[in-house]
Amino acid sequence: MTSKHPETLALHAGWRRDEATHAVAVPIYQTTSYQFDNTENAANLFALREMGNIYTRIMNPTTDVLEQRLAAMEGGVAALAVASGQAASAFTVQNLARAGDNVVASTDLYGGTWNLFNNTLRAQGIDVRFVDPGEPEAFARATDDRTRAYYAETLPNPKLRPFPIAEVAAIGRGFGIPLIMDNTAAPLIVRPFDHGAAVVMYSLTKYLGGHGNSIGGAIIDGGNFDWAAHAARQPALNTPDPSYHGAVWTEAVKPLGPVAYIIRARTVLLRDLGAAISPFNAFLILQGIETVALRMKAHCENTLAVANFLRARPEVARVIHPSTLTGRAAEWAAKYMPRGQGGLVGCELAGGAEAGRRFIDALKLLYHVANIGDARSLAIHPASTTHSQLSEEEQAATGVSPGYVRLSIGIEHIDDILADLAQALEAAGR
Repeated sequence: MTSKHPETLALHAGWRRDEATHAVAVPIYQTTSYQFDNTENAANLFALREMGNIYTRIMNPTTDVLEQRLAAMEGGVAALAVASGQAASAFTVQNLARAGDNVVASTDLYGGTWNLFNNTLRAQGIDVRFVDPGEPEAFARATDDRTRAYYAETLPNPKLRPFPIAEVAAIGRGFGIPLIMDNTAAPLIVRPFDHGAAVVMYSLTKYLGGHGNSIGGAIIDGGNFDWAAHAARQPALNTPDPSYHGAVWTEAVKPLGPVAYIIRARTVLLRDLGAAISPFNAFLILQGIETVALRMKAHCENTLAVANFLRARPEVARVIHPSTLTGRAAEWAAKYMPRGQGGLVGCELAGGAEAGRRFIDALKLLYHVANIGDARSLAIHPASTTHSQLSEEEQAATGVSPGYVRLSIGIEHIDDILADLAQALEAAGR
């Protein structure tokens, strides 16, 4: 497959047909294990002298197609699919940072990621320093000799202020620090590797899967960061790893190309922590990826129409969408999202938390669920759900207020979406 267009790669990358049966659809390889050719073959696989299937906790042929397709679509060199987006977020950091190290992260994060970073990773000895991405220079100020990575969301949920990818990536590369981008909310419409990001991760559960039927996550290695050139800064990839025969990853996988980061994530973290995606979920997410280009266009068009509609409603005090930004943030929206501004929109209801409750309870078409990116339209009140574990100060830092409602706009007819929003807003304003 020679195309460089992600719309084409979403249908064709990584698979043509099954050579035994000539079947076009990717098979579901529902197996735990794989027969080795002989003892030499088995030893070579475990020693990374050959690449192949060992155990489905580490790799699987169905999952391999998904990984190849994601890497091709994103413009990376290799990918690793895992059990969830949350596992992907954890692995991206744990692959580089050890106890005593730190990561600098944007404040504008999904509540589950904030909680993972602020509590679970801290309990593991990894410090996470949160900075305001509205000032890219803040990443440099928070950096010290033990900083291993920068982390951010392309289109942060729920603040919806596009992240300055190129600006922060350039700062990081000056220090030998990679920028890890969570691109969950912007597949195809933003390509972080084009702007200098080193690693991209996804919750496949959202837009890429698109149908609310499968949990999954993915990490994609851009192959564009020279880990060996920053050996002191990146010891996880440049010093002997006692968990894998003392391998120095930048040297051990050199014949395979610039894939040290993703190979270590697979052979150490996935092997040891076991957050493997099921072959069936990988298959279902592949089906969703085939139509993601069409769906993202519809999501973006419908969401912009909803944002414009909400701006005219007296029940709405403020609309949160990239189209409403001003100043430097508006420049970043124009720079990073010319293909569309995503499928998420937030609104601050004038009546506060009680109005938010009435609005949610009055919806008839939109589903009240803790997810984004489905083909169907969704709504939630983050302060009492997805961000409820955060303090009021932490909620405010991530963009959540008592009256904030997040909408994930689907691909239904726009008239039906607006009609449901109108009657729910009327209920909220009573």
